[in-house]
Amino acid sequence: MSYGKSFPQYLSKPYQVLWFEPDDMVIAYVAAVVFGTQLGALAAWILTPLSVWGYLRAKKDYPRGFIKHLGYFLGIVSFKGYPGFFQNKFRE
Repeated sequence: MSYGKSFPQYLSKPYQVLWFEPDDMVIAYVAAVVFGTQLGALAAWILTPLSVWGYLRAKKDYPRGFIKHLGYFLGIVSFKGYPGFFQNKFRE
């Protein structure tokens, strides 16, 4: 029976297109759309690979979850069910 969707064999082995993981592809797509619409096609062809390269370098150099935590520290993302960043007292 086929459900129309496939699932990776192992959870630690996500889908990849060439050497890109899904989050890398999202960065590439968003960069291409933003640079292409705002700066033009030539800038998109130049800046998209540079932005993906920078993201891959940051992803490789820092521990897992760093990008998500960076968004938290900048105030872009909030973690549900966790105390605030400046929480001093905890009740159990």
